[in-house]
Amino acid sequence: MKLGIDLGGTKIEIIALDDAGNTLHRERIATPQNDYQATLDAISTLVASTEKLLEQTGSLGICTPGAISPHSGLLKNSNSVCLNGKPFKQDIETSLQRDVVIANDANCFALSEAVDGAAKGADIVFGVIIGTGVGAGIVINGKALSGANAIAGEWGHNPLPWPKDDERPGMDCYCGKKGCIETWLSGPGFARHFAMKRQQTLTAKQIVKRAAQGDQDCELALQAYEERLARGLAHVINLLDPDVIVLGGGMSNIDRLYQNVPKRWGAYVFSDHVSTRLLPPRYGDSSGVRGAAWLTNHPGETD
Repeated sequence: MKLGIDLGGTKIEIIALDDAGNTLHRERIATPQNDYQATLDAISTLVASTEKLLEQTGSLGICTPGAISPHSGLLKNSNSVCLNGKPFKQDIETSLQRDVVIANDANCFALSEAVDGAAKGADIVFGVIIGTGVGAGIVINGKALSGANAIAGEWGHNPLPWPKDDERPGMDCYCGKKGCIETWLSGPGFARHFAMKRQQTLTAKQIVKRAAQGDQDCELALQAYEERLARGLAHVINLLDPDVIVLGGGMSNIDRLYQNVPKRWGAYVFSDHVSTRLLPPRYGDSSGVRGAAWLTNHPGETD
């Protein structure tokens, strides 16, 4: 049995999978807010109750916001700020009295889709999460890539490539830079740019809906979004040359992206033909917790 934990800002989810990837048990609880020790205790309780219910012990992988720093061994870059600077891996292993494999949420998403999801069988997979933020994970030959600094796949905090005059210098990003891909392609970033350009406040979902209903301003905004996503992913293809790119997060639900973006990215890819496939996720919101469960079978190169 393989156990996976998805540690989110609002919920903690556990899943138990058998060797074939079938779900044996799944459960969610609320994440304790701003309380590190309570978070550790909640994870330990979930693991214990699941193993008691299923009458067996499982290997355990945990999907976290942020990553374990190879330099300090402490968690970094988490939007659940109570985890930052803490020896999370050491503490949860002490609490559970077992080894635990930990990876960030984007890596777990990519791993899930590479192992038995939309990109099953592909050698190189780039898994993108475009929701309230933008992140990505890389899986090569069934293993999640972590990197020397544990930031492999941090695509969202690179500048938008081939910027046009009206895209410079770009919007402020929380990381302290301007014009990061995240500020353009996240759901809130898309909506923020629309509001600045059109003097109208709509959510990303409303913009997409109105575009489908024939609203010309919304249609033009969505075309511009597709162009920016194509440029951003063309950069990835030029660097990594993946077999498959899988989109996740709320913006991945825009069906037209899968037809329109590949039609645009060829203008920026340094090749006479682009064989990379752009696909929707098989497991969607479940990919993080499933990827966590698969971590013990498909660890990254630094684990």
